[in-house]
Amino acid sequence: MAEIDRAITELAIESLPDDQVLAMCDMQMETQQQEVFSELQVRHREGQLNDAEVRQLDELMQVYRRGLVSKARALKVAVERGFKPILN
Repeated sequence: MAEIDRAITELAIESLPDDQVLAMCDMQMETQQQEVFSELQVRHREGQLNDAEVRQLDELMQVYRRGLVSKARALKVAVERGFKPILN
């Protein structure tokens, strides 16, 4: 991600109201996506995915990673605002 894209994303989270930042801290992948993601991971480890399923797994992995990054940024903002304790 380019520096400007990162700055825009971080600024957007920092400009959110407290309730939205806290909601982002608890954000998770949708249940259906999580189930498909887990199943594809298992089948991938077993070497049972076709090309379309490999692409689907890659897409879900990107969704998962973006979610983790957004959640981490929201946690950082929540700590800065005093809503969450500092993790050691």
